[in-house]
Amino acid sequence: MRKKQEKDGSISAQFSTPPPLRYFPTMPDRTLAIANRHPRLRLDRRGVAAAIAALDAHPDEFRGGCPPGELSLAFLTDAALAKLHGDFLADPSETDVITFEGEPLAGLAGEVCVSVDTAAAYAKKQRIDFSAELTLYVVHGWLHLAGYDDLQPAKKRIMRRAEARALALLRRAGAMPRFRLKAKRR
Repeated sequence: MRKKQEKDGSISAQFSTPPPLRYFPTMPDRTLAIANRHPRLRLDRRGVAAAIAALDAHPDEFRGGCPPGELSLAFLTDAALAKLHGDFLADPSETDVITFEGEPLAGLAGEVCVSVDTAAAYAKKQRIDFSAELTLYVVHGWLHLAGYDDLQPAKKRIMRRAEARALALLRRAGAMPRFRLKAKRR
């Protein structure tokens, strides 16, 4: 996300992905923008919105939760996420999740960009559910916006426990979104 101070003192922001087609209200001070930029991903936007709403409904369990305002979720290919990784973090390697902090005073919670390809490859290799893995990536980004960090071993353990609590919460609430990948064309 690029932020710019306008002449009138307001702050404008440009997210790193094109504007999404649909917005979903999840709580009074949350707008959810979902951008599916993966050519083979099929997702249930309402299911994703329900998952975010469930997390937003329990901020006290997660350091106050994700800040209020517009939350942008972008589902990307490995190549697209690697480009963002290089452009914004000077590391062009592939990664699973990149989170950009927002500007709460401007009504922007932040942006979570996830790699659909990495989730699919990991799920296949580990023989786990693709939807659960991709949901974990969304939860991971949401937790970063809530103030969790995973760069140091001790903080990483804390974040992993928060991820497990968040996924358990989503399961109990029946709010685990479903994702599906269409077969590759030959």
